[in-house]
Amino acid sequence: MFDILSNRRRRYALYALADDDTATIGSLAEQIAAWENDCTVDDITPTERKRVYTALQQSHLPKLERTGLISFDQETGRVRPTETVEEMDIYLEVVGEEQLSWDQYYLGLSAVSVGIVVAIWLELPFFRAIPPLLWMTVIVGLFTASAAVHNYRSAGLNAASEPPEVSRQS
Repeated sequence: MFDILSNRRRRYALYALADDDTATIGSLAEQIAAWENDCTVDDITPTERKRVYTALQQSHLPKLERTGLISFDQETGRVRPTETVEEMDIYLEVVGEEQLSWDQYYLGLSAVSVGIVVAIWLELPFFRAIPPLLWMTVIVGLFTASAAVHNYRSAGLNAASEPPEVSRQS
């Protein structure tokens, strides 16, 4: 899987297909060329578009199709993502150098929650002063709020106009 994702154009193609049911190879080539050249689709040159189009047609889209990530009809030029693309989210998660990934965040939140439960069970003074039901409400509230933020940020990432790695280059 990492071999597939090691190429920027394949990552861009998967990103472009993330929210679309179907795209044409031409529209994919235009969008990817725009991202690569840090311009709008209207500003790309025919040479830039053709370079990306040719690479997609001859190499990248057939390789993505062989791995089962997309369906590519070479006769019509239509490309559509398969259900397997949804499983790719774990590989495509973008985390900055000084940020926690969501799995690390949830692991930490779980550890804090277990610590609170153990402290309640041991009847430590501070934790004894607050009713256990209130502590459980706080824990469930933290997980609920975290899940809501996670969902919101994930939806925002998918709806963004460009891949995160393009955003970081600007």
